[in-house]
Amino acid sequence: MRARLSDIAQQAEVSEATVSRVLNDRPGVAPETRQAVLTALDVLGYERPARLRKRSAGLVGLVVPELENPIFPAFAQVIESTLAQSGFTPVLCTQTPGGVTEDEYVEMLLDRQVSGIVFVSGLHADTAANHDRYRALIARPLPVVMINGYAPGIPAPFVSCDDREATELAVAHLVALGHRRIGLITGPDRFVPVQRRVAGFRAAVPRLAGVPESELDDLAELSLFGVEGGEAAAGRLIERGVTGIVCGSDLMALGAIRAARQRGLAVPEDVSVVGYDDSPLMAFTDPPLTTMRQPVAAMAVAAVRALVDEINGHAAPHSEYLFRPELVVRGSTAVLRQPAAAHPGATRQRPSAATLAVPA
Repeated sequence: MRARLSDIAQQAEVSEATVSRVLNDRPGVAPETRQAVLTALDVLGYERPARLRKRSAGLVGLVVPELENPIFPAFAQVIESTLAQSGFTPVLCTQTPGGVTEDEYVEMLLDRQVSGIVFVSGLHADTAANHDRYRALIARPLPVVMINGYAPGIPAPFVSCDDREATELAVAHLVALGHRRIGLITGPDRFVPVQRRVAGFRAAVPRLAGVPESELDDLAELSLFGVEGGEAAAGRLIERGVTGIVCGSDLMALGAIRAARQRGLAVPEDVSVVGYDDSPLMAFTDPPLTTMRQPVAAMAVAAVRALVDEINGHAAPHSEYLFRPELVVRGSTAVLRQPAAAHPGATRQRPSAATLAVPA
């Protein structure tokens, strides 16, 4: 498809003359402006001229655990775009159950002589995994950056959302709505983000809701990430009388809503649910999901900048950058409604047309 100068100029917010100079590789254009024009080409789906394609600074691997959870494509999109703006060509590696493993992808990327690798929620977040694999990469030397999950002893930059604070903020939101019997649903406890969420929950619930620490074990359910895992765990918590549920992911929250409805309960009238991520489409579920938003764009840009600095020989601090989550209040949480006294033990009639919108 032939590129139209006017379209590119409008996308890059520059003049057509500037676009022409960039496409013809002529001098007199600031590096930031030149990159804006090249990015506009990519966004509009135009192919870069051959003389410009050879300017790539190299390949960078991007390893993500899966694409079914919308938060991972969101991270991948921002990381790929930011890498392209720095002149790097991203190579996306997506794991699937029973498919290519993280280690196998790393070997493929090394064969392609990548300049660095970004790991999103990889084995670095798993406390049961052997982290020598990352130390071996760094010793090559190969720059790496880890997103969401911290492993001490790995000399690399880490970028994470503050999972502990996210859980405390979610609990505080439910307490402000009058909830005291609050439950937590999250994934397997070998993962660092899960451990931090549990710690935040155990710190916040006794302090804010006045629940004895002896009851906390009955209020926390560890399950598999995903809709089904959230549904199973929420069912157990609802049976124990919780009225508010804090979830470790948006997909788990959708499963919790499904579990409540299967028991004839309404969300948020009977049970309030808080998700985690604010992944795409959560504003359009039924009801729209209250959730803790990860600052995906800021985290992804910080990770890429740290990696590019490492690649260019400017060592980034080998520590963890913690980003503050944001509470996004929508329709899945509400003020606690007192149960009707006339019919103790009675359950509400299940809404006949209630459906849960789960992103494909």
